[in-house]
Amino acid sequence: MMANSVSRKAQLTVRLPVWRTRAILIALLIGFAALIGRAVFLQGVNKDFLRMKGEARYSRVITLNSNRGKITDRNNEPLAISSPVESVAVNPREADIDSQQMNRLAKLLALKDGELKKKFDEDRDFVYLKRQLSPETAERVLKLDIPGVFLQREYRRYYPYGEETAQVLGITNVDDKGQEGVELAYNEQLAGVDGSRRVLKDRRGNIIEGVESIRTPQEGQDIMLALDRNIQYLAYRELSEAMTENRAKAGAAVVLDAKTGEILALVNQPSYNPNKRVKNMQAGLTRNRVMTDTFEPGSTLKPFTVAMALETGRFKPDTLISTEGGKMSIGPATIHDAHVEGTLTVSQVIQKSSNVGAAKMALSMSPEYMYENFAKFGFGKLPQSGFPGEVSGRLRPYQTWRPIEQATMAFGHGISVSLLQLARAYTMFTSDGELKNVSLLKLDHPPQSQRVITPLAAQEMRAMLETVVLPGGTAPRAQVLGYRVAGKTGTAHKLDAHGNYAPDRYVASFVGFAPASDPRLIIAVMVDEPSAGQYYGGTVAAPVFSRIMAGALRLLAVPPDMPMQNMLMPPGDAPEIREES
Repeated sequence: MMANSVSRKAQLTVRLPVWRTRAILIALLIGFAALIGRAVFLQGVNKDFLRMKGEARYSRVITLNSNRGKITDRNNEPLAISSPVESVAVNPREADIDSQQMNRLAKLLALKDGELKKKFDEDRDFVYLKRQLSPETAERVLKLDIPGVFLQREYRRYYPYGEETAQVLGITNVDDKGQEGVELAYNEQLAGVDGSRRVLKDRRGNIIEGVESIRTPQEGQDIMLALDRNIQYLAYRELSEAMTENRAKAGAAVVLDAKTGEILALVNQPSYNPNKRVKNMQAGLTRNRVMTDTFEPGSTLKPFTVAMALETGRFKPDTLISTEGGKMSIGPATIHDAHVEGTLTVSQVIQKSSNVGAAKMALSMSPEYMYENFAKFGFGKLPQSGFPGEVSGRLRPYQTWRPIEQATMAFGHGISVSLLQLARAYTMFTSDGELKNVSLLKLDHPPQSQRVITPLAAQEMRAMLETVVLPGGTAPRAQVLGYRVAGKTGTAHKLDAHGNYAPDRYVASFVGFAPASDPRLIIAVMVDEPSAGQYYGGTVAAPVFSRIMAGALRLLAVPPDMPMQNMLMPPGDAPEIREES
C-alpha cells in the first residue's frame, strides 16, 4: 500500500523547466510595460488625439453664413435684399429615425421616401435634406424630434420689385451666389466671407452652448445702382402696355442721364418674377435684351452718317441733295424712299428719313472713313457697362464692303447694334460732340468721355433731330407737352433663318432726348415684331418714348423749355412719313 502511494505521488509531481517559467514571467513583464508605455504615450505625448476623439462626440464647428450685401437704387431704395431662412440638415452618422418618422419627414419636405432614405444612408457628417424652408415648416420638422436632424441658418435673396427689375438685377442660386445680371457682375463685393464657430451639441444635433468664435463672418458690401426706381417702374409700365397694344414678340427700353451716362432705367419684355423661379424657366425670359440682343437699327443710324458727312466739310444742314424721284440704283440693286420728295436739304433728309439722301452722302465718303467713324462712335465695340454678356454688335471691316453695302449701311442695314450701344452713341449729340461712358452704378465724379465730332456738328445735328418730331417729320407722336424733343425713328426688316429679310417681320425703334435746349435724358425704345397692324418706329416706338420721357422729366422736376401753347401736337390719326426698310 505504502509503495503504491509513493509511486502515485511521484507520477503526479511534474517538474517544469526553469527557463519556461522565466520566459512566461518576462513576457508578462513586457506586456505590462507595453501597456504602461502606450498609456503614457496617449495620456502624455499624444494627448490631443484622445481629446479630439472625445470632443468629436459633442463638439462641432459650424459655418456662419455671411449676409449678402443689398442692391439699392440711386435714392437708396432697396432693390435686392437677403432674408434669413432655415434649411434642414442631418448628420447621418448620428441619425436615429424609424419608418414612421421617415414618412412624416418626407411629407413635410415634399421628398420621396427613397430619396430621403438615401440622404440618411450617406457616410458623411453633414447632408442637406431641404434648403430654404418657411419658418412654419422648419418648426414642424424640429417637433419630430429626430436625433441628428437639425436646422441650418441661411439667407435667401428677395427682390421687392420682381418683374420690373428682373433682367437688370439678375438672380442668385440656392447658395446666394450671383448667377446673372448685377448679382453676377458684382458678386465678389456683394457676397462677403462666411465665418465659423465652435459649439457643443447634444445627441439630437441641437446646439446647447457656444464655445468660441473661430472666424467672424464679413458681411457683403452694399451696391448703389444708377437706376431710379420710379423711372424704372414708369418705363416698365409703358413698355408693357405697348407690348400688349401692338401684340409684339418682345421689347426693351433704356433711359440714360444725358449729362453723366448713368443708366436710370433698363427694362425688358417679356419678364419674369425672380422670387418665384421654376426649374424649366424659358431662357428668353432671363435675357437682358438691352445689353445682349442685337438688331439692325434702321434709320436711327442716319444721324451718324449725316454727322460724319458734316465733318468732311462738304455738307451743311442746308446743302441740297437730289433724291432722284425716290429711287437710286447701285448695280442690280435699287434703294427706295417711301415718298417721292425731289430735292431735299440735308436737314430734310433727316426729317423725312430719306434713304436715297443718306446713301448719297455715304457714297461721297470713303469706306475707310465711314468705318473709322462708326467705330469711334462705339459701334462694333463693347459699351463697357460691366454687365455680364453685353455684346459688341457687328461692324464688318471696310475692306469687305461693296458699294451697295456702304450705301445701305448709311440707313442702318448691314450693321447690328445693341439698344444700349445706340442710346450711348446719342450722347455725342447731347454733349456737344463728346461720347460718354455709360454706368450701371451711381457716379460721384464726372464721367469719362471722348470727343468724336466737333461741337458745331453736334449742335447742327440736334437742330435737325428736332424737326423729326414736328409735323412733316416721321415721329410727331414722340412730342412731349411743354418740352422741345429731338430724336430719330427706325424701322427695319428682320432676317429669317436663311439670312434673308423677312417681308412681314419688323423691329420698330426710336431714340431721342429732351429738353432739346439742354438735354437731360436720352431714351431708346425697341419693339420686336409688332403684329397689330402698325410696325413703323414712329407709330409703335415713338409713343412709348413720349410717355416715358414725359413722366421721367416730371419725376426729375426738369423745367419745361417750350411754352405749352406753342406746342404743336398732331392729331392721333395724323399721317406719318414711312421709313423704308
